[in-house]
Amino acid sequence: MAGNGTHTEERLREDLAALGVEPGGVVLVHASLRAVGPVAGGGATVLRALRGALGADGTVVAPAFTARNSDTSPAYRERVRGLGEAERAAVRAAMPAYDAATTPSDTGVGVLPELVRTTDGAVRSAHPQTSFAALGPQAVRVVSGHRPDCHLGEHSPLARLYELGARILLLGTGFDRCTAFHLGEYRVARPPRRTYRCVIREGSVRRWWSYEDVDLDDGDFAALGADLERDRPGAVRRGGVGSASTCRLVELAAAVDYARGWLERNRAYG
Repeated sequence: MAGNGTHTEERLREDLAALGVEPGGVVLVHASLRAVGPVAGGGATVLRALRGALGADGTVVAPAFTARNSDTSPAYRERVRGLGEAERAAVRAAMPAYDAATTPSDTGVGVLPELVRTTDGAVRSAHPQTSFAALGPQAVRVVSGHRPDCHLGEHSPLARLYELGARILLLGTGFDRCTAFHLGEYRVARPPRRTYRCVIREGSVRRWWSYEDVDLDDGDFAALGADLERDRPGAVRRGGVGSASTCRLVELAAAVDYARGWLERNRAYG
């Protein structure tokens, strides 16, 4: 720590290296900067420390999700709770269309994704709801080909991360935030599907678009992660980073494979 009690970039980089973040790696990060504690330079320093631990050949990826342009999202339902139909219609009419270059990440994914997204050289996937932002040599490969009708499945960055042997960094967050488990939902036999709706832009035209995709559910991810850690201890490394005493570095492919089997055993699929 620095003399005033704040964490320094050098100390954070050392903590990340001790956790197992290696030069040349590909890391999908979920972070709570509040859990990391006071940092000299704030979130930008945390991102520099992570990129420093990964080195010039490493790639950092973050979920840059957006729910503000959808009327089928939990965020929308919470926003219009108690409103009349006319007021709901006004909310929908004011929803901005997704723009990969300018639409900010939701506050629900934390501060770090927005820092990744707005860093020079960052690229972002095209999905209007579940985009990912990435920095590094593998960034374009990770975000390319993200189909708009595939949130987090085979045509999303999660599948590319699986192929690349990426790791998941849970930086002061728990398994309940582990987006990669959703890829396991796509890989079970006959996953349930539902309709989603959001605002997109085609050229200069703003319009609503409906599509069907897997019915995503992260309600049991904390329990899933606890069982993963118990049953596959070699796939999960634990350590402290800054003030976050319990951080995890997880093998993404192992987590997805385990999730698929766990979900088939613990959920009632039709």
